[in-house]
Amino acid sequence: MTPQKQTGMSLSIAAVLLSALVSGCSMAQPVKPWEKGILAKKEMTFEVDRLDAAYVEHIYSSKEAAAGGAGVGGGGCGCN
Repeated sequence: MTPQKQTGMSLSIAAVLLSALVSGCSMAQPVKPWEKGILAKKEMTFEVDRLDAAYVEHIYSSKEAAAGGAGVGGGGCGCN
């Protein structure tokens, strides 16, 4: 087998493996409406400690001279 054929074969195998890997990501089931209540529980939030989250928000608003809008792009200067 020549090196060119071997390279072509390894690229083909890599392409097949990559497509199999990517197609596995598309098999996720969407969340059903009756399952959304589980995701809305307090345990499912990113903030573990509400006091710590309030502290971080206070520091952010003090530095940026703006309040609210946590998690939204842009700064206190009004530029996005």
